[in-house]
Formats: sequence, structure tokens, C-alpha cells
Amino acid sequence: MLQFNINTQSEIPKFQQLVDSVVNALAENKLHEGDQLPSVNAICKTYKLSRDTVFKAYGLLKEQGVIESVPNKGYFIAKESRKVFLFLDTFKAYKEVLYGEFVKNLNKDTIADVHFHHYNIDLFKKLITDSRGRYSKYIVMPFDHEEVAEIVSTLPPERTLIIDWNTNIKNFNNKLYQDFSEPVFEALHAADHLINRYKRKIMVYPTFTNHPIITAERFQEYCNNKGYEHFRLINEDELSVRAGDMYFSVSDRMLGQILEQCKERKLEPGVDIGILSYNETPMKKFIYKGISVISTDFKLMGQKAAAFASSDLQMDYCVPTQIFFRESL
Repeated sequence: MLQFNINTQSEIPKFQQLVDSVVNALAENKLHEGDQLPSVNAICKTYKLSRDTVFKAYGLLKEQGVIESVPNKGYFIAKESRKVFLFLDTFKAYKEVLYGEFVKNLNKDTIADVHFHHYNIDLFKKLITDSRGRYSKYIVMPFDHEEVAEIVSTLPPERTLIIDWNTNIKNFNNKLYQDFSEPVFEALHAADHLINRYKRKIMVYPTFTNHPIITAERFQEYCNNKGYEHFRLINEDELSVRAGDMYFSVSDRMLGQILEQCKERKLEPGVDIGILSYNETPMKKFIYKGISVISTDFKLMGQKAAAFASSDLQMDYCVPTQIFFRESL
């Protein structure tokens, strides 16, 4: 018999706690299609709840298609559906690729709720708190903030996947991440025969970016090893594109400004200046005959995340990062 977890001191409404108990039991394979749930009267008597509270919980579960009612018999599990909490930072073009592959590769009985934190720690905390106990799996994209690890630690480790960043969140063995360091360093060396054609090498790393600083540090190391003239541009107002420069931008917003100045000053990417961008998007193949890109495989990341969400698979996987050569470099 299903045991409901009702905390009378919790801020979570009691009807939602009933819903959460059923969802958790399904996620933990304690309930299966066709299993009968306790009657309304039994729950009211055992947990000292009102009939309205129990009817509200069962009504919500019926709306979600989790349970069905049979006249004169009671409530039964309608299907073994999984509900997944997908928590991303922002919905940029390359995240759309990840999301598209994720949804396309989910099992038919798996439903995904997608949310965005926009690097706001208060919003991050609220959405994590509100999600607890409501999902069979949690897929979370963290960010660099001292409170993130503690907040994420409130989720069940065995049912939570940390994606994109290989963070130092303890007790979470499920990770699906990219490496912003060594593969970038290797890609720069692989592109050296093109990069060395330009006089100055400029790392475009604006103050508003949330891209890991290690990428900029490895670019600096690469330039120092080669003896190249280089600097890091952090103030977007100081951008002034000129012939003979090579730009490595981790910001698509700044990439747009670079291309706009190229057009204004009649500078041709790949001839007068070099451009290297971070994170592949569908449009970068076609802009200015193609923008060279260093990127992880967001399609593969979406596919792997879907595999975790749709099964009991455990995961610790670093998604490969590579360089795509096009005419901008």
C-alpha cells in the first residue's frame, strides 16, 4: 500500500504533497500501471485530511493523465509516465539545438517541463525548491555562484543530472558536461596555420558574459606560447575592428558587433580580419560565407540527457568539443 508523506509543517500545500507522493512512487518504481490507490476515505482517516484536499489531489493527477477513476471501484494508475524537470540557463540558439534533440529523443511516456534561471540566484533557488518531489528526473544546468551547490544538493542525487558545466557539486555522480579548457587549447593550435596570418589576436570576453573564464585563460596561454601580440577585450564600447586583427568571441552579441563594423568599414572576414566564435548555431554556417566555431556537440548533449531522463541510466560523460573551419578565419 502506498504511504503518503505529509508534513504538516511544510509550506507546500497538503494536496500537492499527496500529488508529489504519487509522482515519487512512480519515479521509484513503487507504483505501476493498473495499481490501485488508497480510497479518499482511507486517506482522510489515516492522515487526518479533509475530503476536499484529497479530491483536489486526485483531480490534479487525473488532469495530468497519471491516474484514472473507475466508478464504484476507485482510483488507479493510468500509465507509467515520467515527468522531467529541465532547468537551463537561457534559451540561446545553441540551447535550442540541445532542447530540440532532448525532446525528440524522449520516450513517449516522458514529459519535460523546461525552465530558465537566467543566472539569477533567487530565481534558481525558487524553481529548484518548487520542483522538489514533483519530478521523476531533474536535469540542471548550474552556473558559477557560491550558493548553487547547496541549492542543488536538496535534489535526489540518483535522479539528478548536472549538465553543461563540470562543477564541484558534491554527491552528484551523474554529469553530462563540456570541457572549456584543454579542447579549446588544442583547437587553437589546430587553427594556428590560419590564426598566425593576423597581427593582433584579441580575446573578446565582455563583462556581461557568463562563459567560463578558463577559455580566455587558455587563449592567453596559447598566445604567450606562440609569442603573439594579444589582449583581452572586456569593454564592449572599446571594440574597434581594424584590418590585421583576429577576434575570438565567446559572445554572439559581440560577434554581431564585429560583423557590423566589418560591413561599415568594408573589411572582409577571412581576408582582412579573422573571426573565431564559440558555440555552434545553425546560422553560423551561412553568415559571411560561414563563421569558424569552437563548440561542443549540443545535439549529442541533448540526446544523452534524453537517455538519462527516459531510463534508469547513470551517466558521467564529457561531450567532445571541436573546431569547425569556415571562411571567417
